[in-house]
Amino acid sequence: MILCDLHMHTSFCDGKNTPEQMIVAGINKGLKTIGISGHCNTGFDESYCMTRPVMQKYFEEVNRLKEVYKDKIQVLCGIEQDYYAGVPYLDFDYSIGSVHYLCKNDEYIPVDESEQITVNAVNKHYNGDYYAYAEDYYKLIGDVLNKTKADIIGHFDLITKFNEGYKLFDETNPRYVKAYRDAVDKLLPYGKPFEINTGAISRGYRTEAYPSLPILQYIKEKGGKVILSSDSHSADNICYKFDKYEEIAKNIGFEI
Repeated sequence: MILCDLHMHTSFCDGKNTPEQMIVAGINKGLKTIGISGHCNTGFDESYCMTRPVMQKYFEEVNRLKEVYKDKIQVLCGIEQDYYAGVPYLDFDYSIGSVHYLCKNDEYIPVDESEQITVNAVNKHYNGDYYAYAEDYYKLIGDVLNKTKADIIGHFDLITKFNEGYKLFDETNPRYVKAYRDAVDKLLPYGKPFEINTGAISRGYRTEAYPSLPILQYIKEKGGKVILSSDSHSADNICYKFDKYEEIAKNIGFEI
């Protein structure tokens, strides 16, 4: 049984519940450790993340709650650090390195906002070539630990969010496979875990977690590590489908 969940968002950014509500929900689920990981500020798009003043308030509140609940649960104050975000200036306990945007022709393209935005961006900047789009994305993911110095690799294949059933592109295409394998190979020497992220399932976008099973199998083949994360945006989704993915991970050969 997994007793730790380190990826979740609160009302300080794009989540529904307060940090305290998330912590109480974690206690009720039997967690021993809970990590709150608000979205770091991306100045070019603050629609989903914390502003710098809000980041300070978030940091103070989560650290206050550490003391309030220290006899019931270990609370960690984390940050989800986007590739294009500014360097954190606060002493967070850990960080999750993620890629939410591509920067193409001086335009920041969100990779997980909507299917239509993705289709429009690929048509505009890549002449409809989804594999060129994927290659650019995986170059950034392959560099995310170098850039962010993070402790966890966030939702590795986030660009598949709107690709359920290979709706937009074929994830077995050799160009796609090479792109993600090259990224995995660049990240492995850091020794940091890839998260098995169930957030897109709980929010109804996908029926499988990130990364896909073929990517997980490749990570295991190359000696990588994983950690389960819910990427929950509400208290109801903490530890979402952890039992299922703990079993899947163990069947692949990971130690969880």
